[in-house]
Parts: sequence; structure tokens; C-alpha cells
Amino acid sequence: MTTTTAPAAGAVAPRQHTPLRRPSLLRLTVVELRKLVDTRAGLWLLITIGLVAAAIVTLQLIYAGDADQTFATFFTASLLPVGFLLPVLGILSITSEWSQRTALSTYALVPRRERVVAAKLIAVVLAALASVLASLAVAAAGTLLAGATGGAGDWRIGGAQVLHAVVFQVANVLMGAGFGLLLLNPPLAIVGYLLLPTVWTVLGGLIRSLRGPAGWLDTGRTMEPLFTDHLTAGQWGRLAVSLLVWLVVPVAAGLFRTLRREVS
Repeated sequence: MTTTTAPAAGAVAPRQHTPLRRPSLLRLTVVELRKLVDTRAGLWLLITIGLVAAAIVTLQLIYAGDADQTFATFFTASLLPVGFLLPVLGILSITSEWSQRTALSTYALVPRRERVVAAKLIAVVLAALASVLASLAVAAAGTLLAGATGGAGDWRIGGAQVLHAVVFQVANVLMGAGFGLLLLNPPLAIVGYLLLPTVWTVLGGLIRSLRGPAGWLDTGRTMEPLFTDHLTAGQWGRLAVSLLVWLVVPVAAGLFRTLRREVS
């Protein structure tokens, strides 16, 4: 004898949960951009970058000769101090997950860590591009003031000079991000970024046998032509080799370490 069991009255069929969509790279990048200003250190660093650029232009208006008060000179002079601070921003962005103990929640929400790292790198590159725009803005303000106070007020600037400025700032912020990925500790990464290239520069100047390699590996030398309107093929080659050592290698090695590091 076969019996069938009727479904209980009011029984509800189990719901089928739709799979969660992973956040897009664009959304992750927006989140990382917000993180740059959410922390007190990141916010004040961005404010300092803007203030330093404005201070450099102000000093030029006060002390530079009238002939040197041009848009191009204002713009070029603001690049170096800003480029000195941008790597710190890259380091803080990369290491924030570990220094603020948010890595566990971040990588639980986005298990593919390489997507988080990619979003962080895109965010700091956008910050570097924004710094170039800020330098252009303060240079424009300086040129207006120079023209009103008797300075040259010349607005001419080459497109190559702006392109070189973009390369300079993006390379600087990515070098800082590379050290952050490699060391995963803010103080250690900042000291390492500032110390290692400086030691190499000093050794390259003191030891005769290192002077040849220093011409290819010292970023202080290879990036210097970026402040001009024209780079030769040899200068581009030296820049590429130095960035391979100080940018590509740290980013690649740091990414490998970040992907394998245990989150606790």
C-alpha cells in the first residue's frame, strides 16, 4: 500500500537567493578615493600638497626676477615639492588596510585582493593627475598676479612640459605605492622610500665604479630631464630602466607578498 503525504498547510517553499554581484573596479576605486580623505593623515597630506604648491608660487612672486615670473616657471617650480609628498600618499593608501586593521573586513568583502590593490593604484594615480591640475591652477593664479604687479606674465607653455609633469608625478606616487606594497608598514615604507634611493645617489657620487650604473638607476638623475621640454631617446631609456628597478620591481614583489600574506 502506497501513501502520500500532503504538504502541510501554510508551508513556504525555500527561497532561492540570487548570487551577490561583486563590486566593480570603478566602485572600488571610488571607495579608495574616499579613503584618501577619510583619514586625518590623508586629508592633511592633501591639504599640505596644495599649500606647498601655493607657497612655492608665492615665494617666486616675491623673490624671482620679473623675467622669471611666467606660467611655465611657476608650474615647473611647484612640481618638485609636490612630487616629494605624493609618494607618502601612495604609501598611506596601500598600507592603510594593515595599519588600521581593516584588512580582514576588506578582503572578506572582496576576496580577490588584486582587485583591491588595482583600485588603490588607480586612486593614487588619479590623485597624482589631480596634483598636476592643482599645479596648473596655482601657476595660472601666479601668472595673473605677476602680470598685475609688473612681472613677465607670460602664459606660454609646451604641451610636452605638461606631459612630462604627468609622467613625473605618476611615477613618484607609484614608487611610493610600490614600497608600501612591499613593506606593508607605513613608517618602514616611508623610511625605506626616502633612504634607499638617497643612499644609492650618495654611493653613485662617491664610488667611481658606480657612477656609470648610477646614470641609469638614480631616479634623481633620470627624472631631471622631465623638467625640460624635450627628452632624447637615451634619456627616456635611462628613465625606463630606473623606473623598472624602483617602481615595477617593488610593485610586482609587493603584490606577490600582499596576495600571500595571512590576514589576522
